[in-house]
Amino acid sequence: MRTKLTILLLTATLSVYAPSMRPEILLVAPEPLTPNFDPLIEAIFYVESHCDTMAYNPKEQATGGLQIRPCKLDDFNKRTGKNYLLAEMYDFSKAREVFYDHARQYSHNDWETIARRWNGSGPQTDIYWDKVKSKLNIR
Repeated sequence: MRTKLTILLLTATLSVYAPSMRPEILLVAPEPLTPNFDPLIEAIFYVESHCDTMAYNPKEQATGGLQIRPCKLDDFNKRTGKNYLLAEMYDFSKAREVFYDHARQYSHNDWETIARRWNGSGPQTDIYWDKVKSKLNIR
């Protein structure tokens, strides 16, 4: 009886001091990036690829859910010293990193400029911004 009581007390003490081993604590979330452009990324992700991380546009060699073109990736690699390959843009976490690098070149609250420049230049960016804006639910 004394052994059972000692084990019970020892178990209760360990559960108070032992860290929780619940699976949700062990999951690794993406590093929080500031400022938070995630709502803009979600809208662009939808407009560019209808949320298809495996999307590919052979005409522009635009790759992944955010449709990253070689020129955008080359610019990112030069600025950051990284050496990502276009094929790695199917990995949404890497594509997100490229987008954040792009977005940080502009005012953090000027999402229109960020989106238009992501798309390119010229009058087509008006149409593009309207599509992105509709997914952001702003007017």
